[in-house]
Amino acid sequence: MASIMRPGLLRQACHATAAPQRFMSIRASPLAQQLRPTFAPSTIPQSTRIAAFHATRRHQILPALPQKVEGTANDPTPVPDPSPVHGSYHWSFERIVSAGLVPLTVAPFAAGSLNPTTDAILCALLVVHSHIGFESCIIDYFPKHRVPLLRNIAMWALRIGTLTLGVALYSFETNDVGITEAVTRLWHA
Repeated sequence: MASIMRPGLLRQACHATAAPQRFMSIRASPLAQQLRPTFAPSTIPQSTRIAAFHATRRHQILPALPQKVEGTANDPTPVPDPSPVHGSYHWSFERIVSAGLVPLTVAPFAAGSLNPTTDAILCALLVVHSHIGFESCIIDYFPKHRVPLLRNIAMWALRIGTLTLGVALYSFETNDVGITEAVTRLWHA
């Protein structure tokens, strides 16, 4: 079937059975020598001989990260110590922040009031919400036991970015019109 679609596969399969004796550790039986094709390997193109079923090198573009297996398949999963900042408390806090963003985003525009306190709470929740989301991405994609240096760099970059965003939003709220007023002006522009 493969030879109908790609004639090169048939040549490759024939060439695989016609491997030189230097690669074989045991001599072939007389029956196998009779079944061997009679064409010379020099008639098969070099590209076909090199790449049997793939078109790239066998080396990966990037090597896999170092992996370390601890224990056996029968060992139980280690349970982390309970902490109020992780686990269910952390999950509940994330959900409260996410749910709190919905009314704070809609209320200033629906009610028509541009209260600076509501605006400040909205800015604070946006900063906390984005920090938690990016932190979850870093934790998921940069495991501490595999790439500890890269994870530390990413976490510090996130902390610096969060602090910079907080200061910028505070400055925008106190020295300029604020987020809700800016969105209102952009909407009516």
